[in-house]
Amino acid sequence: MALTTLFLLVAAVLLIGVYLSWTAGRLDRLHARIDAARAALDAQLLRRASVAQELSTAGVLDPAASIVLYQSAHDARQAEEDQREVAESELSQALRAVFAETGQVEAVRAAPGGEEAAAELTAAVRRVPMARRFHNDAVRAARALRRHRTVRWLRLAGYAPFPLAFEMDDEPPPALADRANGANGTSRPGS
Repeated sequence: MALTTLFLLVAAVLLIGVYLSWTAGRLDRLHARIDAARAALDAQLLRRASVAQELSTAGVLDPAASIVLYQSAHDARQAEEDQREVAESELSQALRAVFAETGQVEAVRAAPGGEEAAAELTAAVRRVPMARRFHNDAVRAARALRRHRTVRWLRLAGYAPFPLAFEMDDEPPPALADRANGANGTSRPGS
Protein backbone atom coordinates (compact mmCIF):
# COMPACT_ATOMS: atom_id res chain seq x y z
CA MET A 1 0.00 0.00 0.00
CA ALA A 2 2.78 2.44 0.90
CA LEU A 3 4.58 1.70 -2.36
CA THR A 4 1.42 2.42 -4.37
CA THR A 5 0.89 5.70 -2.53
CA LEU A 6 4.50 6.68 -3.10
CA PHE A 7 4.20 5.80 -6.79
CA LEU A 8 1.01 7.88 -7.14
CA LEU A 9 2.62 10.79 -5.31
CA VAL A 10 5.70 10.69 -7.55
CA ALA A 11 3.46 10.44 -10.65
CA ALA A 12 1.39 13.43 -9.50
CA VAL A 13 4.52 15.50 -8.83
CA LEU A 14 5.90 14.57 -12.27
CA LEU A 15 2.63 15.51 -13.98
CA ILE A 16 2.52 18.84 -12.17
CA GLY A 17 6.15 19.44 -13.11
CA VAL A 18 5.48 18.63 -16.76
CA TYR A 19 2.44 20.95 -16.76
CA LEU A 20 4.40 23.80 -15.17
CA SER A 21 7.29 23.29 -17.57
CA TRP A 22 4.90 23.25 -20.55
CA THR A 23 3.18 26.43 -19.29
CA ALA A 24 6.49 28.23 -18.76
CA GLY A 25 7.63 27.17 -22.25
CA ARG A 26 4.37 28.38 -23.76
CA LEU A 27 4.76 31.71 -22.01
CA ASP A 28 8.33 31.99 -23.24
CA ARG A 29 7.19 31.28 -26.81
CA LEU A 30 4.48 33.94 -26.50
CA HIS A 31 7.05 36.48 -25.31
CA ALA A 32 9.29 35.58 -28.26
CA ARG A 33 6.29 35.97 -30.57
CA ILE A 34 5.61 39.41 -29.08
CA ASP A 35 9.23 40.43 -29.67
CA ALA A 36 9.10 39.24 -33.28
CA ALA A 37 5.74 40.94 -33.88
CA ARG A 38 7.02 44.18 -32.35
CA ALA A 39 10.09 44.09 -34.59
CA ALA A 40 7.83 43.58 -37.63
CA LEU A 41 5.56 46.42 -36.48
CA ASP A 42 8.56 48.73 -35.97
CA ALA A 43 9.81 47.87 -39.46
CA GLN A 44 6.42 48.63 -41.02
CA LEU A 45 6.09 51.90 -39.10
CA LEU A 46 9.58 52.93 -40.17
CA ARG A 47 8.82 51.99 -43.77
CA ARG A 48 5.60 54.03 -43.75
CA ALA A 49 7.38 57.07 -42.26
CA SER A 50 10.26 56.73 -44.73
CA VAL A 51 7.95 56.51 -47.74
CA ALA A 52 5.93 59.48 -46.49
CA GLN A 53 9.09 61.51 -45.88
CA GLU A 54 10.48 60.60 -49.29
CA LEU A 55 7.23 61.54 -50.98
CA SER A 56 7.08 64.86 -49.13
CA THR A 57 10.49 65.86 -50.49
CA ALA A 58 9.87 64.64 -54.06
CA GLY A 59 8.21 67.88 -55.13
CA VAL A 60 4.97 66.25 -56.29
CA LEU A 61 2.82 67.58 -53.44
CA ASP A 62 1.85 71.17 -52.82
CA PRO A 63 4.19 72.97 -50.37
CA ALA A 64 1.79 72.97 -47.41
CA ALA A 65 1.05 69.25 -47.78
CA SER A 66 4.77 68.52 -48.14
CA ILE A 67 5.60 70.38 -44.93
CA VAL A 68 2.82 68.70 -42.93
CA LEU A 69 3.72 65.25 -44.21
CA TYR A 70 7.47 65.74 -43.79
CA GLN A 71 7.14 67.02 -40.22
CA SER A 72 4.77 64.23 -39.18
CA ALA A 73 6.98 61.55 -40.75
CA HIS A 74 10.09 63.06 -39.17
CA ASP A 75 8.42 63.19 -35.75
CA ALA A 76 7.29 59.57 -36.08
CA ARG A 77 10.81 58.43 -36.94
CA GLN A 78 12.43 60.40 -34.12
CA ALA A 79 9.84 59.79 -31.38
CA GLU A 80 10.94 58.40 -28.04
CA GLU A 81 9.33 55.09 -27.09
CA ASP A 82 6.84 56.67 -24.68
CA GLN A 83 5.66 59.12 -27.39
CA ARG A 84 5.73 56.71 -30.31
CA GLU A 85 2.02 55.85 -30.38
CA VAL A 86 1.07 59.55 -30.45
CA ALA A 87 3.60 60.39 -33.17
CA GLU A 88 2.48 57.46 -35.34
CA SER A 89 -1.16 58.48 -34.88
CA GLU A 90 -0.29 62.01 -35.96
CA LEU A 91 1.39 60.63 -39.08
CA SER A 92 -1.79 58.66 -39.86
CA GLN A 93 -3.81 61.85 -39.47
CA ALA A 94 -1.41 63.78 -41.71
CA LEU A 95 -1.61 61.07 -44.38
CA ARG A 96 -5.40 61.20 -44.24
CA ALA A 97 -5.35 65.00 -44.51
CA VAL A 98 -2.95 65.03 -47.47
CA PHE A 99 -4.50 62.09 -49.31
CA ALA A 100 -8.15 62.71 -48.40
CA GLU A 101 -9.13 62.86 -52.04
CA THR A 102 -8.08 60.79 -55.01
CA GLY A 103 -6.92 63.93 -56.85
CA GLN A 104 -3.80 64.13 -54.70
CA VAL A 105 -3.02 60.46 -55.33
CA GLU A 106 -3.53 60.98 -59.07
CA ALA A 107 -1.16 63.98 -58.96
CA VAL A 108 1.49 61.79 -57.34
CA ARG A 109 0.91 59.02 -59.89
CA ALA A 110 1.23 61.48 -62.79
CA ALA A 111 4.69 62.63 -61.67
CA PRO A 112 7.80 60.80 -62.92
CA GLY A 113 8.25 57.75 -60.70
CA GLY A 114 4.95 58.56 -59.05
CA GLU A 115 3.24 55.28 -59.88
CA GLU A 116 5.87 53.37 -57.87
CA ALA A 117 5.75 55.92 -55.03
CA ALA A 118 1.95 55.70 -54.82
CA ALA A 119 2.09 51.89 -54.85
CA GLU A 120 4.76 51.86 -52.15
CA LEU A 121 2.79 54.28 -49.96
CA THR A 122 -0.39 52.25 -50.45
CA ALA A 123 1.40 49.07 -49.42
CA ALA A 124 2.97 50.78 -46.41
CA VAL A 125 -0.29 52.18 -45.05
CA ARG A 126 -2.01 48.82 -45.58
CA ARG A 127 0.67 46.79 -43.77
CA VAL A 128 0.80 48.89 -40.60
CA PRO A 129 -2.66 47.85 -39.32
CA MET A 130 -1.91 44.20 -40.07
CA ALA A 131 1.41 44.30 -38.22
CA ARG A 132 -0.22 46.10 -35.29
CA ARG A 133 -3.02 43.52 -35.17
CA PHE A 134 -0.51 40.62 -35.08
CA HIS A 135 1.42 42.33 -32.28
CA ASN A 136 -1.66 43.10 -30.22
CA ASP A 137 -3.01 39.54 -30.68
CA ALA A 138 0.25 38.14 -29.30
CA VAL A 139 0.08 40.59 -26.39
CA ARG A 140 -3.52 39.59 -25.66
CA ALA A 141 -2.60 35.88 -25.60
CA ALA A 142 0.38 36.46 -23.28
CA ARG A 143 -1.68 38.62 -20.95
CA ALA A 144 -4.39 35.96 -20.73
CA LEU A 145 -1.83 33.31 -19.79
CA ARG A 146 -0.04 35.58 -17.33
CA ARG A 147 -3.32 36.26 -15.50
CA HIS A 148 -3.68 32.59 -14.45
CA ARG A 149 -3.11 32.11 -10.73
CA THR A 150 -0.54 29.37 -11.24
CA VAL A 151 1.57 31.59 -13.49
CA ARG A 152 1.37 34.49 -11.04
CA TRP A 153 1.92 32.50 -7.84
CA LEU A 154 4.86 30.52 -9.16
CA ARG A 155 6.27 33.49 -11.11
CA LEU A 156 6.49 31.43 -14.30
CA ALA A 157 6.88 34.66 -16.30
CA GLY A 158 10.08 35.39 -14.42
CA TYR A 159 11.03 39.04 -14.63
CA ALA A 160 9.69 39.65 -18.14
CA PRO A 161 7.81 42.95 -18.27
CA PHE A 162 4.04 42.78 -18.61
CA PRO A 163 3.33 43.01 -22.36
CA LEU A 164 1.70 46.21 -23.61
CA ALA A 165 -0.42 46.61 -26.70
CA PHE A 166 0.51 49.23 -29.29
CA GLU A 167 -2.47 51.57 -29.58
CA MET A 168 -2.51 54.09 -32.39
CA ASP A 169 -4.71 55.56 -35.09
CA ASP A 170 -3.85 53.49 -38.16
CA GLU A 171 -6.85 54.30 -40.36
CA PRO A 172 -5.55 54.59 -43.94
CA PRO A 173 -6.37 57.60 -46.12
CA PRO A 174 -9.60 56.96 -48.04
CA ALA A 175 -7.98 57.58 -51.42
CA LEU A 176 -5.24 55.04 -50.71
CA ALA A 177 -7.65 52.52 -49.17
CA ASP A 178 -9.84 52.73 -52.29
CA ARG A 179 -6.77 52.22 -54.46
CA ALA A 180 -5.67 49.20 -52.42
CA ASN A 181 -9.12 47.62 -52.67
CA GLY A 182 -9.35 48.41 -56.37
CA ALA A 183 -5.98 46.83 -56.99
CA ASN A 184 -7.17 43.63 -55.31
CA GLY A 185 -10.38 43.50 -57.31
CA THR A 186 -12.56 44.04 -54.26
CA SER A 187 -14.86 46.86 -53.43
CA ARG A 188 -15.47 48.65 -50.19
CA PRO A 189 -18.72 48.03 -48.34
CA GLY A 190 -21.46 50.33 -49.52
CA SER A 191 -19.80 50.91 -52.93
